[in-house]
Amino acid sequence: MAAKTAGSQDAGEISGLVIRLDPHPHWQHLGVLAVLLSPLAFVFRLVVALRRLAYRLGLKRSRRADRPVIVVGNISVGGSGKTPLVIWLCHWLQEQGFRPGIVSRGYGGQARHWPQQVRPDSDPQTVGDEAVVLAQRCGRPVCVGPDRPAAIEALLQYTDCDIVISDDGLQHYAMARDLEIAVVDGERRFGNGLLLPAGPLREPVSRLKSVDFVVCNGEAGPGEFAMRMRQPLVRPLLGDGRALPIEHFRGWRVRAIAGIGNPNRFFDMLERFGLQVVAQPFPDHHVYRAADLRFEEELPVLMTEKDAVKCRSIIKGAAWVVSVEAQPDAPFIHRLSRAVAGLGNR
Repeated sequence: MAAKTAGSQDAGEISGLVIRLDPHPHWQHLGVLAVLLSPLAFVFRLVVALRRLAYRLGLKRSRRADRPVIVVGNISVGGSGKTPLVIWLCHWLQEQGFRPGIVSRGYGGQARHWPQQVRPDSDPQTVGDEAVVLAQRCGRPVCVGPDRPAAIEALLQYTDCDIVISDDGLQHYAMARDLEIAVVDGERRFGNGLLLPAGPLREPVSRLKSVDFVVCNGEAGPGEFAMRMRQPLVRPLLGDGRALPIEHFRGWRVRAIAGIGNPNRFFDMLERFGLQVVAQPFPDHHVYRAADLRFEEELPVLMTEKDAVKCRSIIKGAAWVVSVEAQPDAPFIHRLSRAVAGLGNR
């Protein structure tokens, strides 16, 4: 492992403070730009409402699968902790005796034909980075495609799954579902409360009244269940080195790479564990090139699992993957147990 370094200032760092990029700062405040975009947000809200009404009235039809479907999604754009909860849910369902499978959009994937079955060694450029992480972490079948009902059909046709988890898809009403779990970012919450493009919301906050569970990644509000992240483990990106607790890196100066919905959450987490972070944010689902990973100052590189599946073949030097695990609170697990038990009666 490389030693601690305290070299010269790096690009993007001023007086020891790391510049962190927020691609949509107007989403967090009711500023001038948000106000100017509010007419478009009103139109978007109207389209969302009419679309949902069409499914309620039967003008558009949802396709029901042969097995129960649990949707884990959110009403806002950007990272909220949804994927760690999907991984936890998959493992928990296995402990209850189920054989879960996962469907996802495959966002960022460039496959010519959909749906696509995903393996742990699948190409993330073909099926999407999140799908590969899910296949690696869950050890269960994963199928992706823009048409979620078609992905479910393909998943059930070729596997032994008896229950389906949809990673995202809360707004994919063509897919009938038996349970809905909405994940809320405890730090950013709902931003300025406006819909796209004036704010971060895909649907109004009132949509949460109709879901089965609201899980907050952080401190829960009224009617919400709390979810925390367990202490992360860090393992070498290359080779079979053993995983280390993140405290092993306390005091180290590291470069942190994050091409996720909310990269600041990753950087802040590392700093809470005592790491000195030189932050390197990238857009969500960024397609990395070797040039993206060449830096003037050589520092140990820490990255998220989503980034790791794309950087493994092109990065040079010491690189580490940070794995996080979700832990929902006990009341949520108790209520979920009762809800899942009732799915056998549908």
